[in-house]
Amino acid sequence: MYPALQLLARSPRLVRAPASASVPGLSGSAVPPSWPPNAARMASQNSFRIEYDTFGELKVPNDKYYGAQTVRSTMNFKIGGVTKRMPIPVIKAFGILKRAAAEVSQNYGLDPKIADAIMRAADEVAEGKLNDHFPLLVWQTGSGTQTNMNVNEVISNRAIEMLGGELGSKKAVHPNDRVNKSQSSNDTFPTAMHIAAAVEVHEVLLPGLQKLHDAPNAKSKEFAQIIKIGRTHTQDAVPLTLEQEFSGYVQQVSYAMARIKAAMPRIYELAAGGTAVGTGLHTRVGFAEKVAAKVAALTGFLFVTVPNKFEALAAHDALVELSGAMNTTACSLMKIANNIRFLGSGPRSGLGELIFPENEPGNSIMPGKCEAMTMVAAQVMGNHVAIIVGGSNGHFELNIFKPMMIKNVLHSARLLGDASVSFTENCVVGIEANRERINKLMNESLMLVTALNPHIGYDKAAKIAKTAHKNGSTLKGTSIELGYLTAEQFDE
Repeated sequence: MYPALQLLARSPRLVRAPASASVPGLSGSAVPPSWPPNAARMASQNSFRIEYDTFGELKVPNDKYYGAQTVRSTMNFKIGGVTKRMPIPVIKAFGILKRAAAEVSQNYGLDPKIADAIMRAADEVAEGKLNDHFPLLVWQTGSGTQTNMNVNEVISNRAIEMLGGELGSKKAVHPNDRVNKSQSSNDTFPTAMHIAAAVEVHEVLLPGLQKLHDAPNAKSKEFAQIIKIGRTHTQDAVPLTLEQEFSGYVQQVSYAMARIKAAMPRIYELAAGGTAVGTGLHTRVGFAEKVAAKVAALTGFLFVTVPNKFEALAAHDALVELSGAMNTTACSLMKIANNIRFLGSGPRSGLGELIFPENEPGNSIMPGKCEAMTMVAAQVMGNHVAIIVGGSNGHFELNIFKPMMIKNVLHSARLLGDASVSFTENCVVGIEANRERINKLMNESLMLVTALNPHIGYDKAAKIAKTAHKNGSTLKGTSIELGYLTAEQFDE
């Protein structure tokens, strides 16, 4: 729930018939000519009504608020099935935008009664109350036009219903002339993209990363006095403490959050008011600034109007930048999860320096928690590839990869945020140090000889290490045998 939405007016929701089991749009045949051409005429009280778009008549399920253009899109874009629908955060963001636009449009002549109905319907969209009325898929026109119209139709029909009118009539609250007033799909969709991205980052991604930062930071304090062997090139290296090793992971997550926050100022810039190509045709002076201010008030985030709307419509570098920060985060989390997974490998034949919490039958000692994180990281990297392809291929005055780009941005933010919480709660907080194993490996390591360099010189230290490795003996015994050190000197 967006912070400020709790303060928005709530209207009573009419109880409606259960959703139809039929797929919208499959019945697209024309109505027999003997039927009166009434757009709001009910073909059946229990199935569908007849609505029109510029191509003709279409059957719209009676229990849905969307209209003919939405149905037309379901017929034209059957790609991927219901799991590939437009992400709900985008739909909610549209609700916020449409509410803000209606409120501002009252200053430019929109009837207050109509504006109020639009705002109340838009509030329901923003609050997720009408999610079942948005069936369109991500794979549609690259500008997201069909989803903008889906939103316009749902808000229009819901507002008409609130005013006591007939669904599909378009009377009083026309989806284009009223709900989409002073707007275009070309500026509304990128605006919704930025609103949705900002909300997902602040409500899911950053809280998840903060949790992943704090838990190992606290855990490392437990490990302050545990000295272990270091590893470089996957080979034994000089010692360090387990706290120092974990501190590197903590810093990686800290930098990840900083990178994401650094990308947000461009996300806070909204394209609303640019209309079709950035000129602001068919809008009013001040509309863009007022809409951005309203969106900021509704969400609690620092939204402003973008200074150059031609850039905002033609390119989505801000989303590429944010995705880049998430891609770097994925790289960090991949390394952290793999390191922890390897340190816990075993329990007898691996490194076995860490002990994982046992919290799942059949997986009690397996590093499945780490593996889930690495799979998430791989997916985020893949998402970023698609995003940079989309961002680099928007031609002339409009980028036409918008739906795919925002789907992937939201997917990455959600995956990283959720995985960070899961990894923290199910693995990190329960990690224990296997002190016995750590001590054994450290004392057997030949790299401890490095500590002797300042005392006996590099050549003698190297000879001790090579001889001990060849003979399978200890550093201490070899040092004494070669006559380089006494037992007391070696211990010191």
